[in-house]
Amino acid sequence: MEALPLSRCPSSSTLNFCSGSVSALGFSVPAFRTTHLTRKKMVIRASIAVEQETHKTKVALVRIGTRGSPLALAQAYETRDKLMAAHSELAEEGAIQIVVIKTTGDKILTQPLADIGGKGLFTKEIDEALLNGDIDIAVHSMKDVPTYLPDKTILPCNLPREDVRDAFISLTAASLSELPAGSIVGTASLRRKSQLLHRYKSLNVLENFRGNVQTRLRKLNEGVVQATLLALAGLKRLNMTENVTSILSIDEMLPAVAQGAIGIACRSNDDKMANYLASLNHEVTRLAVACERAFLETLDGSCRTPIAGYASHDEDGNCIFKGLVASPDGTKVLETSRKGPYALEDMIKMGKDAGEELLSRAGPGFFDC
Repeated sequence: MEALPLSRCPSSSTLNFCSGSVSALGFSVPAFRTTHLTRKKMVIRASIAVEQETHKTKVALVRIGTRGSPLALAQAYETRDKLMAAHSELAEEGAIQIVVIKTTGDKILTQPLADIGGKGLFTKEIDEALLNGDIDIAVHSMKDVPTYLPDKTILPCNLPREDVRDAFISLTAASLSELPAGSIVGTASLRRKSQLLHRYKSLNVLENFRGNVQTRLRKLNEGVVQATLLALAGLKRLNMTENVTSILSIDEMLPAVAQGAIGIACRSNDDKMANYLASLNHEVTRLAVACERAFLETLDGSCRTPIAGYASHDEDGNCIFKGLVASPDGTKVLETSRKGPYALEDMIKMGKDAGEELLSRAGPGFFDC
């Protein structure tokens, strides 16, 4: 299993895929070229570099495991850069390597996520590589991480959270409310689908609208759908916000649990990596994510249950939590909120309490597949 030492592409202020391809954990990561479309088209580009090994380097001190999508690589680079800035020994060339791992969710693109298992689809193989000692730390989008962690692993670090809101993207309308009746909105997210149909009953949803950001924008350009919804955090990390038509408010579209948050895991017996990660942890984000995940864990929703939750702090420093569950068709939406001290135990209690309330209100059968 080969780790890939990475450095920036020369003379480029924006990272783009370099020419060629690299082999990583048994599959090939293709190189992408920067593509600038016409003014009326979305700008589809991969703004992260996958780079080839050009010379032999020393054994890496830290091997970072990640998925191979442009967004996942952006998050791995962010982690690498923060580690290099915080620890001088990691700033040396070859000290950090990135290992690309293909997950089940990456391999099966023709079926809705709910039909192939839902939970752990984008983390299982990375966790296995961590436990097998093939990587030292694993970088995840926190919204992909199941509420349970594999034995012998810990997740001690969340990087500062990016914007949690969803972005509306369309070539023909300025907002969801301006889409004509019968318009098709592409999204693979049951959370987005249920909230969208609850508010805009005249719209249709293309459910299995999967693929990375670039793929979904290409489908929009081709007219497969009239609009799509994407996490603003991902677009920001990819430097692709020029594609955003408008941004949905939290009240209009409550985000997924842990949306916009990056989590970094290591083995529970690896004190050296745990210390590295402790230096990167953003406590405000960690507490918010803990609150939201306590809510999700309490609901224990199936892979077919739309669930949303968001913890933030008000001007007085208190935690404000909002939670939601819905039927997939949006006909039934249950919401709740909590307010309390911005402290770990209090926030976990708020998340659990909110989950228990919605479980009680939903009644039996609501969360069944």
